Amino acid sequence: MRHDTPDVKRRSMAAGVAVLTVSNLLVKAAGLFFKIPMNRTVGDAGMGYYNAAASIYALFYMLSAAGLPLALSVMIAEARSAGNVLGAKQIERRAAILFLLFGGAFSALMFFGAGPLSALIRSENAEAAVRAAAPTVLFISVSGAVRGMFQGCGCMTPTAISQLLEATGKLFFGVGGALWAIRRGCSTPEVAAAAAAGLTIGSLIGMLYLLAVRFCRGDRDLLREDLRLQNAPLPLGPCLRRLVSIALPVTLSAAVMSLSSMIDTVSIQRILRASGMGAEDAAALFGNYTSLAVPMFNLPPVFLYPVAAALTPSLAADLAGGDRETARMRIRQSLRYAAAVGIPASIGLAVLAEPILSLLYRAESAKVAAPLLVLLAPSSFLLCILAVTNACLQATGDQRKPVFSMALGACVKAVGGVFLLGRFGIAGAPLSTFCCYLTVTALNLAFLLRRAGKAAVRGRDFAIPLGCGALCGCAARLVWRTAASAAGSDAACLLAIGCAVLVYALSMLLTGGVGRDEIAALAGRLTGKQRKSPERNRYDRPGNERKAAHRGAA
Repeated sequence: MRHDTPDVKRRSMAAGVAVLTVSNLLVKAAGLFFKIPMNRTVGDAGMGYYNAAASIYALFYMLSAAGLPLALSVMIAEARSAGNVLGAKQIERRAAILFLLFGGAFSALMFFGAGPLSALIRSENAEAAVRAAAPTVLFISVSGAVRGMFQGCGCMTPTAISQLLEATGKLFFGVGGALWAIRRGCSTPEVAAAAAAGLTIGSLIGMLYLLAVRFCRGDRDLLREDLRLQNAPLPLGPCLRRLVSIALPVTLSAAVMSLSSMIDTVSIQRILRASGMGAEDAAALFGNYTSLAVPMFNLPPVFLYPVAAALTPSLAADLAGGDRETARMRIRQSLRYAAAVGIPASIGLAVLAEPILSLLYRAESAKVAAPLLVLLAPSSFLLCILAVTNACLQATGDQRKPVFSMALGACVKAVGGVFLLGRFGIAGAPLSTFCCYLTVTALNLAFLLRRAGKAAVRGRDFAIPLGCGALCGCAARLVWRTAASAAGSDAACLLAIGCAVLVYALSMLLTGGVGRDEIAALAGRLTGKQRKSPERNRYDRPGNERKAAHRGAA
């Protein structure tokens, strides 16, 4: 009988986080490689129609399958821990039926309601693209059922590979379909529909891969060697109630944030059209914003999502064992990491907005999108903090708090969007996004402080990255302005980014934002040689940590 030690479990969790992090980065890279040729071939208007269809798909996907994979993974992990393989198989089958029902219903609604949905967002020319993307909801829902099973067994590789297959399928078939439509002399809406068909084909490939792996492996992943089988059937009613109770808060949170994106889709084109702008020009401006500025805004949080996914079960285990001091330290370290990643990334996007966009996209499109990215950049940091605080609140049993804060943020975005878009035009979209995420992040931090105490959130953890980030931002801008005339904008941009990274790393090390022990611990993780001493920087002395934890507990 085999029992995994805590070190083995930590290494397994770290390996899963590493796999998903690399996968997410590659998926984001594939997304950028998709948008770059699309922007150059179909233009901003075509991307506007495509993104309108993608936003409708994202909302239906969130409603149908956003929280179910997480709930399925949790319940399967619980059943496996008890040695109940029979119960785990029952959970998988019942969840798969729910995935099929929800995915099929929303996919049909999207396909047959493509016309009214396109009219609702005042992008009537996107109807063909909406219909072409409709089957994606069903395919992704089925994939979610299989991913939930694998993740419940602690196996992240099939999820990572399927995500890569989806992204590469979307890249090759989407761009290939658009080029084929252009050669046939199709209109811009038809070209956008051909690109949306690539999204469907990519999701189909990912689903077929997951199903093939699941059937080839059989029940091998569900079996555990360290526990004797204690099979017991699970009643249908309690099983479904447990599944829904876990999935519903996550689904509502994801749906609210997807709804906030849908608010942009609806309000931007409606208000631009109401101001007298033509349909083609409004679609082009919307496509420019959603294809250039928004993907860059979503890039820094990619480094936080795997951490948030691993943080939830770890915190839950700490709290279940009564180790509140370790839970506080884990929360604080996660927030420090979010600040250390999010702050310099946001500053870098703001000071190098036009050079970065010009490096990837057409110069005229980059010039239009750059001011929007400058306004949107601070929200990227807020989104990093939001990913961590959501995970913390869900782990501490406050699943309803993120739903409330996100619902309030969506209301702020809806009201602010109408006012700001009417007053500032397209610039009102990033401003309303900032108001939305500022509201949500402030509420989440307030809830977290009340739950975990002041020791879990420290101002120093944000102040040091802010100062170092400002320094690296100034260095990046100075290097780019100095080198652009001699080496050209693209080469100067790459040089500025490299110098900014070096300046930030050195300043964080010199100011104590990152300690030597943390660097040594990171090197130990990479080489497999763990340090026995805890990870602390020079501000985290043992006496101060105990005092902070005591104040937080009081």
